[in-house]
Amino acid sequence: MQDVPRKIIHIDMDAFFAAVEQRDNPAYRNKPVIVGGKPDSRGVVATCSYEARVFGIHSAMPSSQAVRLCPQAIFIKPRFDAYREASEHIRGIFSQYCDCVEPLSLDEAYLDASDSAYFQGSATLLAKRIKQDILSQTGLIASAGISYNKFLAKLASDLDKPDGLHVITPEQAAQFIESLPIGRFHGIGPATEKKMRGLGIQTGYDLKQIPLPQLQQHFGKTARHYYDIARGIDHRQVNAHRDRKSIGVETTFAEDIGDLRSIKQQLQLLLRQALHKLSDKKLLAHTLTIKIKYQDFVQITRSRTLQKAIADTADTSLLLDDLLKNTAIGEKKVRLLGVSLSTLQESDDVDKYYQLDIFNPL
Repeated sequence: MQDVPRKIIHIDMDAFFAAVEQRDNPAYRNKPVIVGGKPDSRGVVATCSYEARVFGIHSAMPSSQAVRLCPQAIFIKPRFDAYREASEHIRGIFSQYCDCVEPLSLDEAYLDASDSAYFQGSATLLAKRIKQDILSQTGLIASAGISYNKFLAKLASDLDKPDGLHVITPEQAAQFIESLPIGRFHGIGPATEKKMRGLGIQTGYDLKQIPLPQLQQHFGKTARHYYDIARGIDHRQVNAHRDRKSIGVETTFAEDIGDLRSIKQQLQLLLRQALHKLSDKKLLAHTLTIKIKYQDFVQITRSRTLQKAIADTADTSLLLDDLLKNTAIGEKKVRLLGVSLSTLQESDDVDKYYQLDIFNPL
């Protein structure tokens, strides 16, 4: 008996932080708004409005660079309480229609609508209703992607932003994937894209032609993932009750970096982002792990477990210094850095342990 395709919806709020600011302050509407660090600081852009994006501004860009691209931009310090409140309202809307919801962050989530009785089982009409409810109840705009697995649903939600609604059916999937530039695949960062292009892999079609053993020679454990997604295969379930064993953030650089100061600044930024995720989930962590992938694709990790909860303090800066000892930093350039927090415990009041200022580094 042939399996019935699942119906997965990916909802992604459009320019979420900036949209909340524009909603709450009419003077910001239709203006280039940047949420993040001050332009005269070493902070970075968290997100920006679509009016700012036309100037080439994007998330993770240094604020000092953003102000050069758009001197008239309005820089706003993040208000996470306001974003959490909006996010909770949106999640409440999800729960009215779906029992199986997997939030990924404040501004995106997967919904499994396979068994939904709404709109005679149409996931497309359901996604349209959810978008309408979000707009009418919160004043915010969401984009939605619908397909038979997570990988394609997430890709679909990116296609028609802002205010998008896109469906990729099982019949459309193969042609869509084959025509997709390799850099558009989720999970393929700039460094992997560069390596694939060096192997002659430009599109999903090219990736699909490479046998698994050959992919494994070049990409190791992740080869199976690339092999599967080129064929539209993604067996991951929408998990509404997943227990977090760790929370991590990583970034792959478009160009390898070697400067110790830059590497440490990037690790501090990643740590702040991980701590914010931790705070959002009302958790504390006692183990800090950094991941380093060098330009030759050799990867190492270094960890420390502390008795007290990890906080964004000067002590953590010293801890990062300690973790970087006995590595090849300074000898080999780095293509990827990651930070993860583990040995987690729940906290009723995380804020009493630390206050985060993610986008303005110490």
